Amino acid sequence: MKHSRASRTRKIVRHGLRKAFAFLPRSLRFSIYRSFVDCDPHPDARLVLKIADTQEELEACFKLLHDAYVGSGFMQPDPSGLRATVYHALPTTTTLCAKFDGEVVGTISLVRQSSFGFPMQAIFDLSDIHAEKGKIAEISALAVHPRFRKSGGSILFPLMKFMYQYSTTFFDTCHLVIAVNPDRIEMYESLLFFKRLQKHAVQNYDFANGAPAIGATLNLIQAPKLFKKIYGSKPKRKNLYFYFVKTKLKNIILPTRRYFTTNDPVMTPEMLDYFFNQRTQVFAHLSEREKMLLASIYDMPHYQAVLPAVAEPGAWVQGIRQHQRYSLKCRGALVVGDQTIELQVVELSDDGFQAHAKSDVPLRVWAQVQIQLGSSEVSTLQVMAVRGESHGDYHYYGFQLGQPDLAWRKLVSALKSGTTAKDLDNATLFLHSHHDLDAITVPDGLEMPELDDTHPHR
Repeated sequence: MKHSRASRTRKIVRHGLRKAFAFLPRSLRFSIYRSFVDCDPHPDARLVLKIADTQEELEACFKLLHDAYVGSGFMQPDPSGLRATVYHALPTTTTLCAKFDGEVVGTISLVRQSSFGFPMQAIFDLSDIHAEKGKIAEISALAVHPRFRKSGGSILFPLMKFMYQYSTTFFDTCHLVIAVNPDRIEMYESLLFFKRLQKHAVQNYDFANGAPAIGATLNLIQAPKLFKKIYGSKPKRKNLYFYFVKTKLKNIILPTRRYFTTNDPVMTPEMLDYFFNQRTQVFAHLSEREKMLLASIYDMPHYQAVLPAVAEPGAWVQGIRQHQRYSLKCRGALVVGDQTIELQVVELSDDGFQAHAKSDVPLRVWAQVQIQLGSSEVSTLQVMAVRGESHGDYHYYGFQLGQPDLAWRKLVSALKSGTTAKDLDNATLFLHSHHDLDAITVPDGLEMPELDDTHPHR
């Protein structure tokens, strides 16, 4: 009884302090938020930040998230004790985790734009962001273990640092979006420079149990300048520019990639079945269109048995473009006559690829291209641009291949048949036809250009 009374008293005090804080000028409130920043560039060695890529790690993340959401009133308790959504099932979603002494104590998910859209897309207008150059990812599913919530950001700041580093260097993302409770929006505005999507809060956000929410966005291309302007002269432990942009935390384990893919799928058929059929009923509650989209994403025999049944098998082929489980960002050099045109390849298939170009590419002309598929994987091909569009500095082309070489065939086969990102390290296993693994030679004088400053592996 005494405990209950003390708890109510603390809530009343906190509510009163929040109301008093709200009357302060906005600039003063933001300064106060920034005064609480304490970023240790050398966190405890027991802290490890990594992609959650095992069943045990993901289950711990979903449990931590469930308990945090239930505690905040953002969801009703689930019999499974987990919060796992259909977005967690997608290969374009990456769940990051913070582990302390081997225990998951923090998690955050990055939901990349896909055929499923974003959780917040149902109620927030993202058309202005879509109109800008660059891909979008939603920050979602953030939770920190209760025993670390009052430790001065010892888990939150490293987790946000990991999210920022992964988004800017490995996830090929230019814009972050987020939907947060109105009580917390100013933390994101003052510390990380998120900008609101609209002035007023949405009063009923279904994805958070009907709680009010405010949408906001951060341009990752502009962010370093903003961080430097506000934090550049501050001491290092209060300097988020130094922490996010300059600091290399030894605690972060970044993915190793043989190829220049930009997402890290981890869901095997067994894991999909475990989380979304057995432990929760996520797949059972999908709409017919969502089931078809899922079928298009995991269009492989070893996945079909665990996916929810589609009313008309094969119907998804009509009207729904097959989804690419892996996205790419590979630099290329196209030689047309005496001109070398820089390319950025973003999608490939058995007989062609899609690419951005630095300048106009002539159509229906055969040319030679060299594409850096990975740090030590190069493909040299005869290609022809068969379609394209140009708008100012934007040039986008579809290319047809003459004859794919071994490096190309290995990657395409692995992308089609591999289950997770780790499978790409063994791309040869997925070759449809077995040829001698001859050395791939690169013609003399064909050097790779620097395409831009946002390559995910520089």
